[in-house]
Amino acid sequence: MYTKDGENYFIVDAHVALWDARPENQRNIHGKQFIDCFYDYHRNLSPQSESWSYDEFLYQGGDRLMKDLFVDGHVDHAIFQPAALPAFYNNGFGQVEEAFALASAHPDKLTYNHCWDPRFEGAGLKQLREDAKRFGLKGAKLYTAEWHGSSRGWKLDDPWSYRYLEAAQELGVKNIHIHKGPTIRPLDRDAFDVADVDKAATDFTELNFVVEHCGLPRLEDFCWIATQEPNVHAGLAVAMPFIHTRPKYFGQIIGELLYWLGEDRIQFSSDYAIWTPRWLVERFVDFQIPEELSEYAPLTPEQKKKILGLNAAAMYDIPVPAELQLPREEPQAVAVA
Repeated sequence: MYTKDGENYFIVDAHVALWDARPENQRNIHGKQFIDCFYDYHRNLSPQSESWSYDEFLYQGGDRLMKDLFVDGHVDHAIFQPAALPAFYNNGFGQVEEAFALASAHPDKLTYNHCWDPRFEGAGLKQLREDAKRFGLKGAKLYTAEWHGSSRGWKLDDPWSYRYLEAAQELGVKNIHIHKGPTIRPLDRDAFDVADVDKAATDFTELNFVVEHCGLPRLEDFCWIATQEPNVHAGLAVAMPFIHTRPKYFGQIIGELLYWLGEDRIQFSSDYAIWTPRWLVERFVDFQIPEELSEYAPLTPEQKKKILGLNAAAMYDIPVPAELQLPREEPQAVAVA
């Protein structure tokens, strides 16, 4: 919990990861390109006091995550959103076993989401059913720009993707997080396009689609889709650090999201370990829309409380102390099983 000016905030970091990008786990040059791109985001958008060395950025481990999030970072609960990237890393990028073991040891603090790739077709569908049972999945993180053989991406509305979404719906894996944001080298920009979210959200109304990185740099496209699809939500990973380097730009992002989606469908994310949550939480609580953006209404403490944790807590049934709760006027914004 974070407290400022007499207001208490329940914090859910809805997008964190444990990764291993050390040279011995890199399958090829693309593994180095990927983590180097992450590090460029980290170095260029972080305050100097929050910048890590390159070596510590390659791998953090569970002990550091627990400290950075729950001791230093004001976080009450966090959700793992792993990326596999088997084409680039020998043992995968997101460390499944380590993350799941940590979540199992701390179920009050951590939720483990998994991932899938529909291009594995029948074998992958069988694996999804096994994984859903083993991990007790409530959600998944999908990377539509991953490489697989000669394929350099897939779409949510592909036939095999629909079979996986049908299975997810059947299995109660109702929270589908999709990376739809900035290009990460060497992945292809167009494979992150948000257009396929529209059809999938229409056809799977019992699922929540959380568009991570809120579609940046396609914010306008995303907002036009999300305003028509009540089961589409915005994840603020990658958008958050602009609060430091480009506060006016961040004001435009949060202002547009509040205008189109409303305060119940936006989720705070640090994207750990690209950034740590402490400074992001503190700066967001202090943030106000710049005066030159007067077309946007001022941010209220209630809106900040929902964005920083209460929205994700409602989606994942995370217990919130009674004194930190707010009434939810639009419970239909969160799909039910």
